[in-house]
Amino acid sequence: MKIARPIAALIESFQKLPGIGPKSAQRLTYYLLHVPQSQLDDFAESVSRLKKDTVLCSVCKNVSETDPCPICSDPSRDQSQIMVVEQPLDILAFEKTGRFKGVYHVLHGAINPLDNIGPDEIYIEQLLDRAKGKGQRVQEIIVATNPTMEGEATAMYLRKQLRVTNEKLKVTRLGMGIPTGADLEYADEVTLTQALEGRRELT
Repeated sequence: MKIARPIAALIESFQKLPGIGPKSAQRLTYYLLHVPQSQLDDFAESVSRLKKDTVLCSVCKNVSETDPCPICSDPSRDQSQIMVVEQPLDILAFEKTGRFKGVYHVLHGAINPLDNIGPDEIYIEQLLDRAKGKGQRVQEIIVATNPTMEGEATAMYLRKQLRVTNEKLKVTRLGMGIPTGADLEYADEVTLTQALEGRRELT
């Protein structure tokens, strides 16, 4: 049976998304066939404006509507404490806990030689510039990369580079509580709070 071209095209588009296999792509596509056209138009508009109406914060590299982002421009946040995360979703997870009052830095990935992702492919250089204390006095960098092989390799690289950049800087790592191999975005608020409070200094 030959599938109508518009249906086949959408199935193919869904399959390009992470975690969406052929069956899921088909289910989503056929579900949308029963949705009112007005909702489809709204959905299409949201997708279309996703990148048009967002920017990367020039300070922390978080995705935002404004530059600098609301967190970086908030005078009540502790600018001396920077938490380094892999992805913008990780910020959402920590903000839900309400316990972290510092600011963030988003790497947009982790060092992964197998995928040809080195230090120059993610926002490490910009973090090192912030660690030098230009315009602000950074006292602590909390490395909150995922507890995966890539995340640990990134943490070790950051520790080494940050020590060279600013030897007085305190560099810490999230404490236990996050299962090895897990992504921070899926951790619950209690686990993240315990990991933050139990952070240890990287030596």
